[in-house]
Amino acid sequence: MTAAGIDRAHRTILAVWRIEQPRLITSLSRMLRDVPLAEDLTQEALLAALEHWPATGVPESPGAWLMATAKRRALDHLRRSRMLARKHGLLALDIEQEQQAMPDLEAVLDDDIGDELLRLIFTACHPRLSREARAALALRMICGLTTGEIARAFLLPEATIAQRIVRAKRTLSESGLTYQTPRGSELSERLASVLEVVYLIFNEGYTAARGDHWLRPQLCNEALRMARVLTSIAPQEPEAHGMLALMELNASRTAARTDAAGEPILLLEQNRTLWDRLQIRRGLQALSRARELGGAGGPYALQAAIVACHAQADTAAATDWPRIAALYANLASVARSPIVELNRAVAVGMAEGAAAGLALVDRLAHEPALKNYHLLGSVRGDLLHKLGRHEEARAAFEAAAELAGNRREQEFLRRRAIEAGLNDAAIDGKRLTC
Repeated sequence: MTAAGIDRAHRTILAVWRIEQPRLITSLSRMLRDVPLAEDLTQEALLAALEHWPATGVPESPGAWLMATAKRRALDHLRRSRMLARKHGLLALDIEQEQQAMPDLEAVLDDDIGDELLRLIFTACHPRLSREARAALALRMICGLTTGEIARAFLLPEATIAQRIVRAKRTLSESGLTYQTPRGSELSERLASVLEVVYLIFNEGYTAARGDHWLRPQLCNEALRMARVLTSIAPQEPEAHGMLALMELNASRTAARTDAAGEPILLLEQNRTLWDRLQIRRGLQALSRARELGGAGGPYALQAAIVACHAQADTAAATDWPRIAALYANLASVARSPIVELNRAVAVGMAEGAAAGLALVDRLAHEPALKNYHLLGSVRGDLLHKLGRHEEARAAFEAAAELAGNRREQEFLRRRAIEAGLNDAAIDGKRLTC
């Protein structure tokens, strides 16, 4: 195979892997009752695909090929294990018999993958791990996000995240933590971390950190499914309903967020007739339930209330920006974050003028967490452009494009830089003719 053919095969393998990894890990975890070991064996299946597929071609059912390979690795491990030899031998025999009698059994078992993923996430979010380690471990090992994508979500260096994941895996493996969904007080103890993980999965699907596509709908849909399950597991938890509301309301705009070529469309320029009204109603109902349970001031409910302001405005001009700015101020008081402050600056810029928004953005210029965050430059460029400071806007957009990891965002920001430069050139032309 040519170098170009090998490269295409590798890209195909990685694309398939992103889709299949959660199913592989959930299946092997069920077999082995050991989540880190399941993750290791699925990685071995990936390496096998990288070795064989470029030469033999991508199989007709790549997911089934990966599953069969991972299961063979699991059976080999069970056979080699000296501890609990009899139990493992019986389990291996059962699995072999099931595979012979029902080769498609795994597809049936994984129909409830949303629940299985939640079970794994609850396992990874054990109180013995730090809050930061819980989320990083679940996102990397179970949900298939790359270390870079997780680092971007936490605004931290990749090395820091990688170190957290290694330590968390070691703790999880050495502690003998069981593969089960906790109940009662144990569930409540882990729920906040689980909510964080599910929402970060949604965010990565809503605006992808890397790659050629701005959206990853599969991740959004997976997160929405898990969020709906969480509201049934914890029906009296207002933040579960608040998170579901936030995700439903954001997802309602999916059809309007990109054009036919997949290019991003800004919120104020979207065709609101494409927004999913049924999903908006579901989101508003979930927000109402969060408020009924006394959670109106929770971080997820406040963010959902912000998105609801957009959803309930028939036109961009009708958006209640003063209320959105006030809601962001409330959110900043309960969940201090430079990202919240940046979003508040956007809202203040819309409510009080670009100069007021820019003043807030400039205060964030030396925030360490935003040092490599491309949206800081993007927001600053937009506000400068509105103020007629086009050359500064062009420089801000270009700097933002250099930091963006997603190709669609890079191209979008470069177009904005060109537009700002053209405006600046037009102004210089007018000066020359005066």
